Amino acid sequence: MEGESTPFTSIEAEDGDHSMDIDENNISPASYGLVNPELQSYLKSCEAMLDNPQFELPEDRIIFVNNVYSEIKNYELQLTTDHECSRILEKLFRISSEYQIKRFFALTRDDTIRLVIHRFSSHTIQTLLLLTAVALEREMRGESSDLATGEEPDSDAVRTEMPKFEELVLTLVDTLQPMWSFLMSNEYASHILRVLLLVLSGRPIEDQTNPKNTIKSRRSAKYVEDRNGEPINHPALAKQRTVPESFATALDKLLEKASESISEIVARDLANSPVGSPVLQLMLSLQAEKSQLEKDGSLLDKCLMGLVSDGPAHPRRDAVIGMMLQDVVGSHFLQRAVELMSPKLLKRFYKQYICSKLKELAFHPISNFVVQSVLSNAKTDEQLKSMIAEIQPHVGDLLFKQRPGVVRALLDSSIRLKCGAAEITDALYQGLGASGEKERKELINLLAFLVPYSRFVQADYNRLPFSLQGSLIIQSILKLPSSSCEPLMESFFAQDPDMIYEWCKDPSGSRIIEAIISSKQLPVVTKRRVLERYANKYADLAANKYGSHIVDACWRAADIPYKEKILIELLQRETQVRDSPFGRIVMSNCRADQYKRRVDEWRERERNIQKRKRLFEDILDGDTSTAAATATQNSASSKRYKKVSLVHSMHSHWKLQ
Repeated sequence: MEGESTPFTSIEAEDGDHSMDIDENNISPASYGLVNPELQSYLKSCEAMLDNPQFELPEDRIIFVNNVYSEIKNYELQLTTDHECSRILEKLFRISSEYQIKRFFALTRDDTIRLVIHRFSSHTIQTLLLLTAVALEREMRGESSDLATGEEPDSDAVRTEMPKFEELVLTLVDTLQPMWSFLMSNEYASHILRVLLLVLSGRPIEDQTNPKNTIKSRRSAKYVEDRNGEPINHPALAKQRTVPESFATALDKLLEKASESISEIVARDLANSPVGSPVLQLMLSLQAEKSQLEKDGSLLDKCLMGLVSDGPAHPRRDAVIGMMLQDVVGSHFLQRAVELMSPKLLKRFYKQYICSKLKELAFHPISNFVVQSVLSNAKTDEQLKSMIAEIQPHVGDLLFKQRPGVVRALLDSSIRLKCGAAEITDALYQGLGASGEKERKELINLLAFLVPYSRFVQADYNRLPFSLQGSLIIQSILKLPSSSCEPLMESFFAQDPDMIYEWCKDPSGSRIIEAIISSKQLPVVTKRRVLERYANKYADLAANKYGSHIVDACWRAADIPYKEKILIELLQRETQVRDSPFGRIVMSNCRADQYKRRVDEWRERERNIQKRKRLFEDILDGDTSTAAATATQNSASSKRYKKVSLVHSMHSHWKLQ
């Protein structure tokens, strides 16, 4: 194809190697002239096939892709700098062979720096990196080849041998490393650096459909979505990947060289930069894995102006960290740093910058998130008790002045460290104004609606809205030792059963009832009392959008005789229950059809389930580390299930359990 644009006539760049001696003050994004309109039209005509690549035979796909690459030959880099053509190239990469991916990747090596800082070509390189991450494991197993079975050779009948994906990634590292700090602050290159670090470490790469992912900007994701583009969400990217041994060496060298080359001033600027901070946080996380985070003069030490090495105090350190605490980007950096700190460093940070200003910071709209991170990451019992003592006088204000997350952070640490439960719950009850026996009877209402006792007694109960934060606090309390749950449960049983029944049909209220029934801290006798409260109401609950979750929770907590009691009640009103989509799922989870046909088999199956459940609990009781891992997995599963549709979310999750 001929045109008026200036072509890239060979794999080698006409201007030579641009990556060797570039002055970052004079560097400019890649530019190869305007794309030939005919070539642009041709690619747009191929886009419909790339959007929906349904070929009758694999050979048809190979022929189509080869034809496209034949048409764009010698124009590849020029196309990456065009806003429409670069997007079409990303779609083409998704159905290309590994040889074609390698060839295109190799083409970028002669002008890498200028390409990664270009608004459009940076996205093509990022896509190539993601596809490389997918292909690396196959290459390590020896399943990758330059010429896949059934592919047609190029028009010249001889294919140039391409470097391995491993070599391409290592070459990219060597090219970017000398200019790493400059690229960290570039709005287009920084995304590539994040992906490169994740590829080298073998870490899972975030779901790009998630609006909170950090490897694509929101603007970029929106642009691709509006133009019928799809992110690369290959299953291999979502899990920890095996990477070549050379990657570990390259990553160590990269982190070491980058840390040495970044000055203290640049490090502080990057920590507060919306572009550079995410890369910096990822680098700190990788250094923490290698126990290199808190060395004297480390990257974190530079960001915190010598706080890590605990040398002579920098005259401006207090002012700089104080500004970071109140800065939107700087506070995010501090949150991540706090998560990675050792107990010794966290104690120093808390004592110098949080403790004396705790009330002020806790109520600040930005710095309160750093306070929450510090409280939820308490490393030792001593640290936690000290934090509880500091926060105790302010609990009431925190609850009712839009800062209940600070209290939840303390509860989370208490659950994790198994310490301080009595102190934090006492402070919580005093903050609610429920210090006396009379007030304690309304404790569950005060938390569910998150109101002080003085306001609750004057309010119209039916008009009080449920509080999401209050519901979460109740759920956290129910994970504390049973002695700390007793006041809450006494309040629950003191309520009118009909009023509590209505909670089961509310999205927030049902979560509270669910947490009570599912709590591992409550004794069986207490749970049985809760189940008895819903006798003769299970059919109505099963047909309700939120009540159906309560029935499933009761089912899991019940023994076999009580399960039969629930099931008999459901079958007595089977028509009503099955008329509801939620009721049908409940009936399926209870295996109602099997119970009607072969009740003995149903009972035997339930006995086997209970035996396995008891065996599993015994294993967990004997291995605390396994229990902790299971709790983490359950928490992650809980977050995942919120993302699926309502009908299949909780029911499917429970059915698997």
